[in-house]
Amino acid sequence: MTYCVGIHVDRGLVLAADTRTSASFDDVRTHGKMHVFEKPGECVFVLMSAGNLATTQAVMSALRRDIENPDSEFSLFKAKRLYEVADYIGRVLVANQAQIGENAQQNGVSVEATLILGGQIAGGEAALRLIYPLGNWINASPETPYLQIGESKYGKPILDRIIDRGTSLEDAARCALVSLDSTIRSNVSVGLPIDLAIIKDGELRIDQKIRIDERTPFFAQIRTSWAQKLTDAVHSLPPFPWETPNADT
Repeated sequence: MTYCVGIHVDRGLVLAADTRTSASFDDVRTHGKMHVFEKPGECVFVLMSAGNLATTQAVMSALRRDIENPDSEFSLFKAKRLYEVADYIGRVLVANQAQIGENAQQNGVSVEATLILGGQIAGGEAALRLIYPLGNWINASPETPYLQIGESKYGKPILDRIIDRGTSLEDAARCALVSLDSTIRSNVSVGLPIDLAIIKDGELRIDQKIRIDERTPFFAQIRTSWAQKLTDAVHSLPPFPWETPNADT
């Protein structure tokens, strides 16, 4: 399974994804689900994927072939607007699902994939979009400035409580890591390492991109601090009436 989250705040974009593709007692596999396409100073795009891995790989290969082919009708680096990018990726996604699906349907295998696209083109605003298997897409909104794919329910509460468009990039990144850690604790199909990327609005390049695993001191500190503060918060909640001494006198 998978968990990926993208956050859009006024200062830019935060994108984070786990890397686990399967998990059983004797077979745990990892594979990167974050894909970067960058032409510094002109455009930057980050794609995160959930669903069929073969479909995702086929889509990423098709996108890179179009970039490398100067005669291609369209590519990520030829786009003038981000909605053109989302439409184009949607078409590539649908085409590859159809091609792979002809054989897979006979075996009952789903070939669907879902993508989160975050990025910016020179002259335009940064944006965050979720591309569905049918090729259609939605934007993150000022009211809900984040998008999730995969195992989203475990990591959603902190996003709902903390994230708004005024949140700093650094706090948004910390929330993304806590969101992923909460999911990893509750679902064995989501796991380390985590890929984290930050795009600052207007810079048209990746500002930070790191891979985080169990040996990353900063992530260990976040895990420990968050768990301790949650425990302290529960202990500091108001007592029940029957816990108060002499409540009936």
